[in-house]
Amino acid sequence: MSAPLDVVVIVGSLRKASLNRKLAMALAALAPPELRLEIVEIGALPLYNQDLDDDAAGVPAAWTAFRDRVARADGVIFVTPEYNRSVPAPLKNAIDVGSRPYGKSAWSGKPAAVVSASPGAIGGFGANHHLRQSLVFLDMPTLQQPEAYISGVDKLFDDAGNVASESTRGFLEKILRAHAALLERYVRR
Repeated sequence: MSAPLDVVVIVGSLRKASLNRKLAMALAALAPPELRLEIVEIGALPLYNQDLDDDAAGVPAAWTAFRDRVARADGVIFVTPEYNRSVPAPLKNAIDVGSRPYGKSAWSGKPAAVVSASPGAIGGFGANHHLRQSLVFLDMPTLQQPEAYISGVDKLFDDAGNVASESTRGFLEKILRAHAALLERYVRR
């Protein structure tokens, strides 16, 4: 059997008790054997400023470490809430940091999946689609089906942080299997 595919998980929310972080941890726990998911933190990334990239001595170590980690990954799963019909600023910053310097994007060619989650009824639909627009430009083949808008995320977990609903757990496993199949098509040709 091949080594598991290395998937970085980027969580758009920085909040310590983030429901999206809980969802990312649930995805990691539910991952099939062919995937290894690792949450990569974005909260300490300095805001992107091209001046720092133009001076090699000025590139923040956090940017270099983030870019290197993303570049080593076979794929990416973005788990994000919706802020003002878009993604949170830290997630947009991480996308910008990883995409620079121009022509050296760590994201390029990485198969991606987008999971948006919200306590509301539409499950972060706006953030999901806004993020997908960026992924097209970043040359990231993105999982189309199943679409993953998780509504009622505030009621999703039991006291131990596990997904309480069997049907939701099954849906998350379906997303992971579909992402594994996408990775197989692009990574293990």
